Amino acid sequence: MITLLRAPAIAAGLLLAFAAPALAQPADPKPDQVQAGAYTVEPSHTKVLFSLSHLGFTTWYGEFGNASGRLDLDPKSLTATSLDVSVPVDSVNTNNAKLDGELKSADWFDAAKYPAMTFHSTKIVRTGEATADVEGDLTIHGVTHHEVLHAKFNRAGVNMMDKAYTAGFEVSGVIKRSDFGVKQYVPYVGDEVTLIISAGFEKK
Repeated sequence: MITLLRAPAIAAGLLLAFAAPALAQPADPKPDQVQAGAYTVEPSHTKVLFSLSHLGFTTWYGEFGNASGRLDLDPKSLTATSLDVSVPVDSVNTNNAKLDGELKSADWFDAAKYPAMTFHSTKIVRTGEATADVEGDLTIHGVTHHEVLHAKFNRAGVNMMDKAYTAGFEVSGVIKRSDFGVKQYVPYVGDEVTLIISAGFEKK
């Protein structure tokens, strides 16, 4: 009985021992050692998350997806690095179909008239070994404002799923929606919108 009970554990241990070399990943490069060149947004794993106060009682959360864009990366000279991203407004998702419809309407984002939100970087400043401030022009609802987003490098390397060399970042910032003409229910529904962006880029 003891032998039978131990057999699965022994088999699992042997499997892990043989699989470990295949699963081993090379050490991640430091941020300034990431491969330079042109990258494109990997839309399946890039999300723009947002949150804002709802009457002070709760916090609304939602996301946008299907992003597209380009990162021209020079890790040793961020002044030579540029970023352009576009996100379709009708990709908004709050897990509430009625609310999603309202957000796409003319009362809010007016997706029919302004189908995309865009960001074009104008300056990138390193703030730490793996962090940088990304300054640029953010356009929402047909209005452009200069904003600063805070980026943190996650990792870079070959994605074991699709074999593409990938660089990943977490980006955050706070904007005022009224600056972009999206003023419905301000101040009862929060004006300040917190953004958290999980961004993956694949090297061409």
